[in-house]
Amino acid sequence: MRLSDLARHASATVRAIEATSAGDPIARRLAEIGFVPGETVRLIATGPVSGDPIVVQVGFTRFALRRAEAARVEVELLA
Repeated sequence: MRLSDLARHASATVRAIEATSAGDPIARRLAEIGFVPGETVRLIATGPVSGDPIVVQVGFTRFALRRAEAARVEVELLA
């Protein structure tokens, strides 16, 4: 499942980040700000128009991501 498909207020564990090329700057930045395998993320809110951007929480920090960026993060739902 992708982070962009996560339901509002749902939590998941990051499995991987999909890089589109070697040295992909978006994939690298996602990893730098905390989207690393094993980290818990939670979808907090979605934008009013087409649900873009989304607000996700990693630890105690919240980030606004475009859905296209969030789609690069593969997650596994927490039970």
